[in-house]
Amino acid sequence: MKIAVCIKQVVTRDWQVRPNDARTWIRDAEAEFEMNEPDAYALEAALRLREAHGGEVIAVSAGPARVSQVLREALARGADRAVHVEGDALPQADAFVVADALAAAIGPEAPDLVLTGLQSDDMGFGQTGVVLAERLGVPHATIIMDVQVQGSGLRVKRELEGGWFQWLEMPLPSLLTIQSGINQLRYATLKGIMAAKKKEIRVVAAPAAPATQQVVDLRAPDKQKQTRMIAGTPAEAARELVRALREDVRVVS
Repeated sequence: MKIAVCIKQVVTRDWQVRPNDARTWIRDAEAEFEMNEPDAYALEAALRLREAHGGEVIAVSAGPARVSQVLREALARGADRAVHVEGDALPQADAFVVADALAAAIGPEAPDLVLTGLQSDDMGFGQTGVVLAERLGVPHATIIMDVQVQGSGLRVKRELEGGWFQWLEMPLPSLLTIQSGINQLRYATLKGIMAAKKKEIRVVAAPAAPATQQVVDLRAPDKQKQTRMIAGTPAEAARELVRALREDVRVVS
């Protein structure tokens, strides 16, 4: 089974967001990056399927030169080879442009299965995988919690609302968007890191595609937490504290 896994490089969660001067994107040069967590679970699902049924896992990422870092990490975790769809404008691109870029690279590989994370930790649209399935012309299912190979197809478990789940049977080839927590992630070993240096990362240029969406303003969330000092005697401070909790914060009645 040939499995392609789409991996996005995102800003680390503990980095303080700093918009650029135009307020249309972050200051990339100052940011720290990591593998998108939902995509890490998709990679783990692919590796487990390969271990159980054979085949190969191809890691695919779209973005500037820096995304080779997450591709090397994917190779160190066990992916067989990687494809880098290079384009400096892709980090700011919408789901349609990114899906077109990924489809151009994945299509010629003719994989049996394409896995993506449910959504990205930065934009969180949850649309790239769905649009990619349309571009590739394959069926898809979202929010997947379990993947089982069944004959020449798949049996997958979808997470629904209210604690409900749904089992589906799907043909191959198909595309699945993987929910975080589907499995326990593995980490790169020293042996895997050394082996990754010898594995192939094929670089292809992203196709030119007009943007359908545009970021017009980007701001960091306003800080809501404040500290207020209450002066006076203990009795006065207690009365003022009760008043503030009742009238200002409204947490007591």
